Order: sequence, then structure tokens, then C-alpha cells
Amino acid sequence: MTCQIVVTGTDTNVGKTVFSAALANALGALYWKPVQAGLKCETDSRVVIRLGGLSEDRIVPERWSLGTPASPHRAAEIDGVKIDPETLHVPDARGRPLVIEGAGGLMVPLNRSTLYIDTIAKWGLPIVLCARTTLGTINHSLLSLEALRRRRLDVLGIIFIGNEHPDSEGIICDIGRARRLGRLPHLSPLTRETLQAAFARSFDCDDFKP
Repeated sequence: MTCQIVVTGTDTNVGKTVFSAALANALGALYWKPVQAGLKCETDSRVVIRLGGLSEDRIVPERWSLGTPASPHRAAEIDGVKIDPETLHVPDARGRPLVIEGAGGLMVPLNRSTLYIDTIAKWGLPIVLCARTTLGTINHSLLSLEALRRRRLDVLGIIFIGNEHPDSEGIICDIGRARRLGRLPHLSPLTRETLQAAFARSFDCDDFKP
């Protein structure tokens, strides 16, 4: 069975894209960002190409590319369109692993009636939750895990991004009943080489395979 993984986060700017780049590289996977909100700066797909070293043919085109860096529902309204979640079908990965990156956190609206987590639930794929290690992460992480559990989704585990905070990381995994998959430290400089080296030190690829 080829692995297909959804990478989501407790919030926006947690580090999902950087982690997705490292994971896609390590697994030899395709990468898909179904909804991209914000086109003036470097898109998440371009970041994954740059940091993950993926070739263009390993990037599945976005289903919705929206101009404004905002919640998908609002970015779509500004562009004069409405996101139809029924069009967000998991693409054919041609027998390769697939990493799907969500937008923002789990509860961001795709339109005025559908949350991103609703679409993720329909996919029924294993989920990796990305969380910061900074103040507030316990609350955000446990709320996210509770939302996933209520929908009976398969949570592979949680990865932390930032400086080491053993107590916060431990209590999140204990109370949230989630496996700690590893921690990706802040990297300076953040390059393809430093990211790949940090991933190799901190994670076991077998933890992400079916």
C-alpha cells in the first residue's frame, strides 16, 4: 500500500510547509497543496520545490489558487469564486507516496458552510499534526487532537517545530494520546541541505509508512 499522508497544523505559520518539504523528499513523494491562498509571495509549492529538492513533476497543481493571503473562504470571495469541497478529490499519485498539505489550521473555512477538517475527514487518510513548541501550544494542540478524534480520524502522530520543550511536548502526547514523531528545530540558515540533515537526525521514515 502506497502511503498518503495529510500534514495539518494547529494554526497558520506553524511550519507545515517546511516539514512537508522534508517529508516529501524523504519519502520520495508527490506533494499537493489543494488550496493556496496568497500568490504575491512564494507559494507553498515553490517552497517545497526549493527546500525539498522536488522536481516540477512531483508537484500536483493546486485545485484552487487564490490571490489574497487569508482564510480560504474569504480569499475565494475576494477573487469572486466559491470553493466547492466536492472538487477536492485526492489525486492519482501514480503509485508513489503523496503528501497533502492543508491550509492554516483544521477549522479554517473553505466556504461559508464547510471547514477544512470536513474535507480531510472525507479523505480518511492518516494525519500528521504539526505544532509549535512555544507558549499556547498545549491548548492549540489538544483542541486540534480532540477535533480529529471526534471525527475518528487516524492520527499518525504529532511533530513539534521549534526549540525543545520536553514538558509541553510530553503532556500534549500523554493527554492527547498521540505519538510523538519528532521535533524539527528552527534552522538558520534554512536551506535544502540543513533541512534534510535535521529531518534525518530527528525522524524515522518508517513512522510515516503504512
